[in-house]
Amino acid sequence: MMRPSAGPPFFLLLIRTTTPQHNTENMGFQCGIVGLPNVGKSTIFNALTSAAIQAENYPFCTIEPNIGIVPVPDERLDRLANLVHTRNKVPTQMEFVDIAGLVRGASRGEGLGNQFLGHIRQVDAIIHVVRCFENDNIVHVDGSVDPLRDVSVINTELILADMESVDKRLARTKNQAKSGNRTLIAELAMLERLQAHLGAGEPARTFVCKDEQHQGVMRELCLLSAKPVLYVANVSEDELAGGNAHVAALERVATGEKAELVRIAGAIEQEIAQLAPEEQKEYLAELQMAEPGLHRLIRAGYRLLELITFFTVGEKETKAWTISQGIKAPGAAGKIHSDFERGFIRAEVIAYKDYMACGSEAAARDKGLMRSEGKDYEVKDGDCILFRFNV
Repeated sequence: MMRPSAGPPFFLLLIRTTTPQHNTENMGFQCGIVGLPNVGKSTIFNALTSAAIQAENYPFCTIEPNIGIVPVPDERLDRLANLVHTRNKVPTQMEFVDIAGLVRGASRGEGLGNQFLGHIRQVDAIIHVVRCFENDNIVHVDGSVDPLRDVSVINTELILADMESVDKRLARTKNQAKSGNRTLIAELAMLERLQAHLGAGEPARTFVCKDEQHQGVMRELCLLSAKPVLYVANVSEDELAGGNAHVAALERVATGEKAELVRIAGAIEQEIAQLAPEEQKEYLAELQMAEPGLHRLIRAGYRLLELITFFTVGEKETKAWTISQGIKAPGAAGKIHSDFERGFIRAEVIAYKDYMACGSEAAARDKGLMRSEGKDYEVKDGDCILFRFNV
């Protein structure tokens, strides 16, 4: 695989999904949003956070990190809070950090590459913003709009960094495998396959690894190109509904990688974010949009990370909590406080639809719709839960 020469910079927008809670050790879920200069990333950041940061028409506009925290929209939380007349409604929050970070050659430490790659290594997924609009007044760093080229440039840099990580592990394993240890010999063969896979320009996320032990090796390597990816096509207003040839090209990339794609008009999203709630509704109606595109982006990010939401409901406070699919009741309790998990007794659960249909926790209990679940219960999306614990 040819190493690219020095060239244009990249940028990183880091997202951390959190919920205000007592357990400060819980770091939440993170998505790193990447993209070339002038693809609309800072515009999208402005729309998400209403932070009014710079969004100038030249590279390296974002020099110092910009941070914004916004609530995750969820109509279910609003309806539950209204139903029980809660005094304090607390949504899950997302933290956005917009950071300048990468130049070609970052895998060799050029520019701010080490810092950029360090941030990417810590995230759970990558959201890749790609320019899919033509505008002579907004300069493209490579002189023309070409989503396939732009995607390839960033993927190449991540793969090159991964190849270095694999090469180091391969050299160490090759030396250790001389002992004749079968486990190490099998690992060596897997690493050689992975090395060839990356060398062919293929990301680690498409590498087939069914052996549980080898999957553990992959997790230890923490490869950048192994992160799941969501593509965001940034389009102009008049191409939001129908798309264009650039979007179609990006859709083919996403389909080939079995990744999702969300179409967003960044300029429109920034305008929407600056309006009052009632004005937003009117503007969305004029645009024939049911909701802001950024809401679709957040939901797609949840699907990408396989996240779900459960609720704690009460007159004093109603909260939304984000967890991974498959988390069992004690783990969900631990999102609220480590004491809840350590002293877990049971979870009293009402499905969201049942809660709304019954009108209250007491009515749901009377109708037998509040279930008592133990330590093996996997929390479902929309569960309204009262945890019982003792420490």
